[in-house]
Amino acid sequence: MIRIRSRGFKPSILVVAAATLLTACDPGGQGDAKRTEKIDSAEAGYLPPPALESVQRAGGRVTLAGAALPEADIRLGSPDGEVVLGKADPEGRWSVAVPIQPGVRLFGLSMTRDGRTVQAEGYVMVSEEGQVALLRAGAGAWRLATASSAPRILAVDIDRAGGAVVSGVAAPGAGLNVRIDRVVSGGGRADDKGRFFIAMKDPMSRGPHDIQIGGEGGEDQVTIAATPPLALNSGPVRAERVPTGWRIDWVTPGGGVQTTLLIRRDGR
Repeated sequence: MIRIRSRGFKPSILVVAAATLLTACDPGGQGDAKRTEKIDSAEAGYLPPPALESVQRAGGRVTLAGAALPEADIRLGSPDGEVVLGKADPEGRWSVAVPIQPGVRLFGLSMTRDGRTVQAEGYVMVSEEGQVALLRAGAGAWRLATASSAPRILAVDIDRAGGAVVSGVAAPGAGLNVRIDRVVSGGGRADDKGRFFIAMKDPMSRGPHDIQIGGEGGEDQVTIAATPPLALNSGPVRAERVPTGWRIDWVTPGGGVQTTLLIRRDGR
């Protein structure tokens, strides 16, 4: 998975709230070659974390699926105590069904095998519309969405200092440029799965901004409001609806507060 860090992302002093989120979320078709590689790495002492790869929405729930070590126990845990359990099959494939509920929930994804537990990167977000995204500290959110041959902005992440990352989908390998209020502010390429995570060169100032992305396949534009998060007095995460979709303020593992703006697309 691509991991791009913006220079503006800095942790704050909310270590206690971050510890609360981590404690609540953390629990105490693979080919033969990949399966052998995973088993060998486990025997050598390293357990690779579980990976979230796809989502399906149906019947008032979302089914999350991914890869882990063969026969590993899979756990999704939220700060409010909600737990969803599953198990990887002999090929390391796993899936769990999460009921859709009002609002936005965050889950920590972890895997346990042979008494050892490994936490996955980021937090899995599930919204009441069935949107699913992986929120990543100091990086752009990866929203699980359909592929697109044209660039589509799906999320914007901003920290307290204005460091920002624009993420979404485009044609695999497409070259892209991002403009903030018509000024080129960053560029990069979509990966081989068509995902892009582009860090802005300069901090984003407070207030409304037009964000445009263009390159191979076309252009896309959204207007967002960049405002600092309020104090998270009632818990480590707060979500609210905004004109563009959802705004999620959440405490990162390092104790900072990051804002993820999920852009509404296709009625979601």
